[in-house]
Amino acid sequence: MDEQLQQYIPVLILGLVAVGFAGSVLVLSYLFGFRGKRTLIKDTAYECGMLPVGEANSRLSVKFYLVAMLFILFDIEVVFLYPWAVVYRHLLAVPGLQDTAIISMLSFLGVLLVGYIYAVKKKAFDWKN
Repeated sequence: MDEQLQQYIPVLILGLVAVGFAGSVLVLSYLFGFRGKRTLIKDTAYECGMLPVGEANSRLSVKFYLVAMLFILFDIEVVFLYPWAVVYRHLLAVPGLQDTAIISMLSFLGVLLVGYIYAVKKKAFDWKN
């Protein structure tokens, strides 16, 4: 057998073990699972402890989507902050990049701070209105 194809044998074995484990767990839960009486209460959808009353396709306020977008914005800020923090020590070792590294991150955080202040002034985080 070709040497390159032999490198894929562990991946194939892992896939077979995963499929076998999933199938065996499903079969065992079907064979040995508890079969109690099925009632209407047990078969209703459970959503955070609330009874499913009303329409499923209810409209949400625009504020909900605005807060969701702001959450994504500040979540992405953290995603950009981690790699910078990881390479910051290496940036300090390069001559001429010490000031650039700090200034670039402070300007990035400054723009986000201005956006955050704007969102607070516009009451974007106020859920009640």
